[in-house]
Amino acid sequence: MRRSQCWSDACLNSFAIHRSLIFALQRGRSRNTLLSTRSIKSHSAVQGALGQAQLLIIVVSERSTIVGPTPIMGHPLVAEKNRFFTLDAISRTQLDPEQRELFLDNLKRFLKEEVAPHYDEWESASIWPRSLWRRLGEEGFLCVDLPEAYGGYGVSFELSGAIVEEVSRAGFGALASGLSVHSDIVAPYILNLGSEEQRQAWLPKMVTGEAVGAIGMTEPGAGSDLQGIRTTATKDGDDYCINGQKTFITNGQHCDVLVLAAKTNPAEGAKGITLFTVDASKPGFNRGRNLEKMGLHSGDTSELFFEDLRVSAVDILGGEGKGFYNMMNELPRERLILGIGCVGAAEGAFELAVDYVHERQAFGASIASFQNTRYKLAEMKTEIELNRALAEKYVTKFMDGELSSAEASMLKLAASEMQGRVVDQCLQMFGGYGYMSEYPISRAYVDARIQRIYGGTSEIMKELVSRSILPSNSR
Repeated sequence: MRRSQCWSDACLNSFAIHRSLIFALQRGRSRNTLLSTRSIKSHSAVQGALGQAQLLIIVVSERSTIVGPTPIMGHPLVAEKNRFFTLDAISRTQLDPEQRELFLDNLKRFLKEEVAPHYDEWESASIWPRSLWRRLGEEGFLCVDLPEAYGGYGVSFELSGAIVEEVSRAGFGALASGLSVHSDIVAPYILNLGSEEQRQAWLPKMVTGEAVGAIGMTEPGAGSDLQGIRTTATKDGDDYCINGQKTFITNGQHCDVLVLAAKTNPAEGAKGITLFTVDASKPGFNRGRNLEKMGLHSGDTSELFFEDLRVSAVDILGGEGKGFYNMMNELPRERLILGIGCVGAAEGAFELAVDYVHERQAFGASIASFQNTRYKLAEMKTEIELNRALAEKYVTKFMDGELSSAEASMLKLAASEMQGRVVDQCLQMFGGYGYMSEYPISRAYVDARIQRIYGGTSEIMKELVSRSILPSNSR
């Protein structure tokens, strides 16, 4: 409907709405929660809350149908449970705390209804279907903090962090990892370093899930030490010819765009590294194995090979020879989002343990009644909350542009080590059942181990933090 076709207050008030959610739709995808309809009193009230706009959608979350007195665009006003229908053309505002809560409620619903029933199957297959990326885009869960000009909400990083935290808390570690690479690493690289042509080519597609992002840094002989990469990009006229390989690449099987680190001038060391946006459909881009891992089974983690892969100068991201510097500048967000995910995953494991200790009996009593159980839970809860406080502090500093690399490293170090301890103690409370793969706590255990490795090992995090404490001339 257009603004000239707005409904009357009486029409709006006649709806049978119970705990419904309002969404905005832009360019064909759902724009997540904006307002609770419980507070709607009139059409003017909705306009006042949301401003001007493109489209308003209602999702019925508890009642099976919602019926209005007149049709919209020739269609009856009937919507089945969790289906969308058009109400009016108005826009959104920035999410306030209530809107953020409703957004996350919708994410929880999506995870419960569209991820949980299939996750074990995806874990067994070692990959989730490509269609999941499109559904995440349709629901508005990808790249949420991108500017509206590229399809995002234009909200702060806090909401993107909340998505990864919630997916991690739900026990879907592989999905959280893939999402964070796509939305919190690749998209910011392109936004912050890319030309307008690169942004327009990739960011809108990443928002919708049409394009999946991956980052190509790690090589068989170069992990945390990125200066050691051997992939080369040799200038050939107006193009660059790329040869080499990458490994442990998250989203490698699904990716459409790869932010690739290569050496354009090997003699210059770190100053000879350049980043490129690489279209994965180009000749010379070859996907290797979907690697078998200890955990995060449903996340595709791949080897990638490049054989005379030609890219142009317009594919350079952030300037020739500036790749290492740009990677260092982008690492704080990567390590921040990893720390947030660790806190969420630890809390999810903790909740599993709390539920289980009430059920498990030993010596004729619930193990929740044992002092050791209660004290262990108290210790774990304290560790989780301390790390959550640190994460929230650093999220604020990041949004203010003040988060240092050392601070992000401290969070990544503290939160990943905490997650390992907490999940191990939670599994112990399950006894032998915790060792069985049918229990989610066992997946939480194996998924947690990688957190102390990728994004920079704990040992590298300690080295980076120590450098911020001790000047180079004292070492």
